[in-house]
Amino acid sequence: MQRLVDNVLAVTKESVKTITYESMNNIVRLINGVSALLLVLLPGKATILEGIHGWELRPTFRGPRFPRWMENGVSSFNQFIHELSVDSDTSTPEYLSEEEGSDRYECPPSPASHTSRASGVTMYTRHRMYWVKYILLWILFPVIYLMGIPLHLFKLAYSAVSRAFFISGSQRRPRLDKRMQSLKDHIIHRATDRRSGVVEDLHLGIEICIEAVFDVVRKAAHLLLSPSKAFGTLLRLFSFHESGIKEDHGDADNTFVSSATPGENDQAPTERITNFQSLNTDAHTCQDVITELGYPYEAIHVITDDGYILLLERIPRRDAQKAVYLQHGVFDSSMGWVSNGVVGSPAFAAYDQGYDVFLGNFRGLVSREHVNKNIPSREYWRYSINEHGTEDIPAMIEKIHEVKTAELRLSKPDILEETNDNQPYKLCAICHSLGGAAILMYVITRRLQDKPHRLSRLVLLSPAGFHFDSNIVFSVVELLLILLAPVLSPLVPAFYIPTRFFRMIVFKLARDLHNLPAVGGLVQTLMSYVVGGDSSNWVGVLGLPHYNMNDMPGVSFRVAIHLAQMKRSGKFRMFDYGSQSVNMRVYGSPEPLDLGENYGLINIPVDLVAGQKDKVIRPSMVKRHYKLMKDASVNVSYNEFEYAHLDFTFSHREELLSYVMSRLLLVNPKSQRAARSRKTGQAATSM
Repeated sequence: MQRLVDNVLAVTKESVKTITYESMNNIVRLINGVSALLLVLLPGKATILEGIHGWELRPTFRGPRFPRWMENGVSSFNQFIHELSVDSDTSTPEYLSEEEGSDRYECPPSPASHTSRASGVTMYTRHRMYWVKYILLWILFPVIYLMGIPLHLFKLAYSAVSRAFFISGSQRRPRLDKRMQSLKDHIIHRATDRRSGVVEDLHLGIEICIEAVFDVVRKAAHLLLSPSKAFGTLLRLFSFHESGIKEDHGDADNTFVSSATPGENDQAPTERITNFQSLNTDAHTCQDVITELGYPYEAIHVITDDGYILLLERIPRRDAQKAVYLQHGVFDSSMGWVSNGVVGSPAFAAYDQGYDVFLGNFRGLVSREHVNKNIPSREYWRYSINEHGTEDIPAMIEKIHEVKTAELRLSKPDILEETNDNQPYKLCAICHSLGGAAILMYVITRRLQDKPHRLSRLVLLSPAGFHFDSNIVFSVVELLLILLAPVLSPLVPAFYIPTRFFRMIVFKLARDLHNLPAVGGLVQTLMSYVVGGDSSNWVGVLGLPHYNMNDMPGVSFRVAIHLAQMKRSGKFRMFDYGSQSVNMRVYGSPEPLDLGENYGLINIPVDLVAGQKDKVIRPSMVKRHYKLMKDASVNVSYNEFEYAHLDFTFSHREELLSYVMSRLLLVNPKSQRAARSRKTGQAATSM
């Protein structure tokens, strides 16, 4: 009778799970279909779903192939890792199922369903293999009897190895190529986004609830059909009540779902442990990306003069005399410089060309890193772009100078004697968007203070500063910010998602937008309308792991006000405090310092890069930088690429990387020392 009840409950449970799964799938298909219809109705956006693999909704931390300029500049280990990632595109079933799922407009199957189906097939195969094994054992019984103890020891060793593999959750792979395939899957899985979406988590939660309910019903039915067992269970319950409480406390975080099928040789039913850890967002850090791709990593904590704790990350080449400092823009972090993996990321490209790479991070995280652990939110976010350029960048560059000078003195003691100044290395800066405006502010203010800026070249990718040619949406936002600043400033210190729960929900939705390409395309289109038609991968950037439930970059309200002031005035100038007395105390004049009028203080080469499709910082705004620098006799160059605003960091662009690397290679400390030594030799010969 118990067997009949178990069979009925098992069939009912699977039916409920199937109906639930198919119902959710139909709802998701309906939402995706309606989104596709809306995309067709939007002008000029009907073809956004064509060639969806060419328009990815998120970066994958991998590059397609080695570009020509890096063929001789990548280590053998990184080439091996790259070959693994390329091979996985056609040989990894799990990865293919994930990518192809986006084309079918379907919700990915839940992990529990996969486990259920896989366990059924595995159990059938195991059952058949057991029968074959027994037949062979009876046929070979005399041989086994004669072999005796050696064969018995062999069976014990075989059983131990099989049990170890079963406990670890791995399948037996007798061939070397299968083990290599497992290594590939592990590397690629660790280097890609592991975040599950809201739809996946919802389905998993419902399935866990169904499993739990039917498990309770099954146990209750067993107790009713076996009164003696029920009486014994009650006695054990009262006898071991205290130990039961302890066990419950120990296992409170896990939900046990039985997935065992009785077999002839099964000693005990196995249980699949399902927990809700997968419901968390992936807190994959920049350090994880760098180390998992085989590069060295170092984290340096920098404290600014006003007490903010910044994270300066490094891909170290300690004996290198050329270094590069990369600075991100608004709502971004150092993750942007490594998000395209070995091939398509500026940080890895510079390292492979022999540079010591430093990745800067501005202040402005939800975690509020500060020397004052209890700093109020309103006080923490009280900063503008001024602090980025006069506090954050100076602190990080001075730390770079301190570290590089100390290391080179140890590795090359005679290097200071070969240089005329106290800087035995050359430091270039690559900055994007807001980082470009901050680095220009840094150079000019350091020159005004008669302090060394320690930079040898600037490569500015779509730099902020001038915003006179913005679209109508930005104009409306600028007007609202200026008018409502006295009211909003005390209420909204910064723009960010304040709670862990809502951060988890929002950035899990980004994963769902990847699984549902029509919905993702619709959101992408609407976001592009908001930013004036910019075609950047806005949805894909939300899928980057530095947006997670634990932490994320935010934007201070004063930074937004500062950008609005620049747009209204049409000038690249420092923050206006709204009071002539305060401005006089800070700048020595009633008006803020106009940085554009002081471009003549820039004494290093500057390379400006604009995007023809960039609607956030249009080429006309970058040309304004170029014109003022040219008029001030700055050694400046200007170049345009057919990119949108985020393509400079989050997209794999071989042409852009080639250009940036060519600019960096113009600064070569070895050639300069060689030229200096040649001049010294010529002077000695003439004497």
